[in-house]
Amino acid sequence: MSDITTVNCPCCGKTVIWDKNSPFRPFCSKRCQLIDLGEWAAEEKRIPSQGDLSDSDGWSESDNPQ
Repeated sequence: MSDITTVNCPCCGKTVIWDKNSPFRPFCSKRCQLIDLGEWAAEEKRIPSQGDLSDSDGWSESDNPQ
């Protein structure tokens, strides 16, 4: 017996079958994939962080003598 895994497209909510025949998974189409990419690029979406520091904060060349 084969179990079919389905997910909802994160952009439009349409049901998508999760297998090798769904090249845009978890998206239903190239259009939804590009809409999502555009939202990340425009910084409309972001992953929450614990603080406002980045990896390079507090670093300077003078801190690293050679």
